[in-house]
Amino acid sequence: MIGHVLSAAVVFAGVMWLYSGVLSSLVTQWASDDNYSHGFLIVPLALYCAWERRHLLAAAERRPRISGLVIVLISLLVYAIGVLAAELFLTRISLVGVVAGTVLFVWGSAHARELVFPLALLPLMVPLPALVFNQIAFPLQLLASRVGETALATAHIPVLREGNILELPNTTLAVAEACSGIRSLISLVTLAVVLAYFTERRAVARILIVLSAVPIAILANAARVAGTGFASHWFGPKAAEGFFHGFSGWIMFAVAFAGLVVVGRVIGRISMPWAVRWRRVAEEDQCSPAH
Repeated sequence: MIGHVLSAAVVFAGVMWLYSGVLSSLVTQWASDDNYSHGFLIVPLALYCAWERRHLLAAAERRPRISGLVIVLISLLVYAIGVLAAELFLTRISLVGVVAGTVLFVWGSAHARELVFPLALLPLMVPLPALVFNQIAFPLQLLASRVGETALATAHIPVLREGNILELPNTTLAVAEACSGIRSLISLVTLAVVLAYFTERRAVARILIVLSAVPIAILANAARVAGTGFASHWFGPKAAEGFFHGFSGWIMFAVAFAGLVVVGRVIGRISMPWAVRWRRVAEEDQCSPAH
């Protein structure tokens, strides 16, 4: 046990030394970019999940794998490429590979299996590359604009849409990047991963819960844009600005999370007999004597 602790301490010190600049830039972006402020929660949550499995880790057989060293070397190569190309995403995501590869190399595959979920959480703390972020954000802006236009037109409110701009009789609404819904999408997917882990044991159910977060977040943001249009028409342009605009974002995110919880409960009540049957067959094959 002491050897394990010393190995972990040495590895931790080495990673902190090499990635000190990367970690510093990550923390700075978490603090300044609302799209990734949830990053502060990821590492403590991953550590908690690892601590929760401490007894299983202590009982797991230690069989270091050379494949872990290969993963570490590849990750360090990605880090070097990121430094040379001044690409923050590569330097940051390489940290996840170094941690995962180190677990496999120092402790072995049994420990790596027990730590799959904590390790899978870590990529959620890494901000997306700007190119990928924009490729997601802009279509979401257009989608929210279209839904807002449709809702307003259905209510017989005069509206003209040009791209992500909604022209109303008394004001002009611009569905900016901040209103695209990508912030709530990223946050809700993160919450869905955590919710699925703590409420479900079936892999299929966990995947369905996480996938359901995407349409829920998109629908909630589209409803927010439509609601902003209604409020602007009925109460004036100030209803789309300042406190009311920000508060509506929190309200819709709370509604989206509530919807996610409801979907999670519905999925939890689905028996999925085919999955149960498949698991039962697999267990019978393992228990049957060899011929």
